[in-house]
Amino acid sequence: MVLKTVLLLAQVAQVLMLENGLMRKPPMGWLAWERFRCNIDCVEDPKNCISEQLFMDMADRLAQDGWRDLGYVYLNIDDCWIGGRDSKGRLVPDSKRFPHGIAFLADYAHSLGLKLGIYADMGSFTCMGYPGTTLDKVEQDAQTFAEWKVDMLKLDGCYSTSKERAEGYPKMAAALNATGRPIAFSCSWPAYEGGLPPRVNYSLLADICNLWRNYDDIQDSWTSVLSILDWFVNHQDELQPVAGPGHWNDPDMLLVGNFGLSFEQARAQMALWTILAAPLFMSTDLRTISPQNMDILQNPLMIKINQDPLGIQGRRILKEKSHIEVFKRPLSDEAIALVFFSRRTDMPYHYHASLAQLNFSHTKVYEAQNVFSGDVISGLRDDTNFTVTINPSGVVMWYLYPIKNLEMSEMFQ
Repeated sequence: MVLKTVLLLAQVAQVLMLENGLMRKPPMGWLAWERFRCNIDCVEDPKNCISEQLFMDMADRLAQDGWRDLGYVYLNIDDCWIGGRDSKGRLVPDSKRFPHGIAFLADYAHSLGLKLGIYADMGSFTCMGYPGTTLDKVEQDAQTFAEWKVDMLKLDGCYSTSKERAEGYPKMAAALNATGRPIAFSCSWPAYEGGLPPRVNYSLLADICNLWRNYDDIQDSWTSVLSILDWFVNHQDELQPVAGPGHWNDPDMLLVGNFGLSFEQARAQMALWTILAAPLFMSTDLRTISPQNMDILQNPLMIKINQDPLGIQGRRILKEKSHIEVFKRPLSDEAIALVFFSRRTDMPYHYHASLAQLNFSHTKVYEAQNVFSGDVISGLRDDTNFTVTINPSGVVMWYLYPIKNLEMSEMFQ
């Protein structure tokens, strides 16, 4: 009991010490990298190059196609925007691709009810070889971003040493706070240190970062999604307790709408990232995304679960010999989200279970809503047997909420 109390106090302290007040729920938005990478050829490919126009186009889509109103408010620039440093050492954008500057883009985003995110690197160069933010430039760059009215900074870690990162990331957090502008801080620090204690101090990270990349960059493939999921599950005992309001584990971007995932796999990534209380950063072309993929990303119940105010990261609770896995996430108002995930590659599988097998209370009766179909199953008790049919590489996701407390009912009989 004493140990539990100490751990609880430590978790409360982590929440209270991060005082920029931002990202109390997992952030949602759009990020350029996965879909558009470092395409800087605006002559050959003007519609898809990293440019002011690309971000204005995506801002328009976020505002006009329902994304913003569902919570997708961050419009995030990644690598390859930098043109160099001016005579005073300040970062400047590439003048041909961003002719009006970053402050103009921030104003444009803000006029549409969006927030602008930007990218820098805690090292000599960015990962793609553009000028980095060395230790002597941290405060200057933070001030520059604030003057541009940026709302979020992703700070990568290429071309840096462990020592430089250990000094630089806390220094940037302090510098951002010192600007007086609320700027959310996304750190790549743990990903460069192996992602795990003791090399990664998650208590410290929760004090200085709003979210952090723990592991490899995602690629546009199901293999990549599974490798990230496996890493998070294998280390869930270390990772799950450190996530919460204001500080999130980030398994990287959503691939939905790109080229590497089937329909079932796209739904699975969305559901699993939601169970993990992950940031939801789309990285696809919102100008051409299909209605089918829009439905996955704009599912209102899925977003409600992801944005649950408790901010508890879910866990895998069962791994069956049948290659079915069950994930569970506690939510507000005694609700619970379940994901039944199939790693099978043959045919739909009929999975039989009861709530008792999934560690549900025997004192409550639940109603379950299928997150994708909307179908409702009522009167679920712990001993009620049920069957879900899960497609290969697919998921069934339930939102369960108590509709009766059996103990209270018995008291009044």
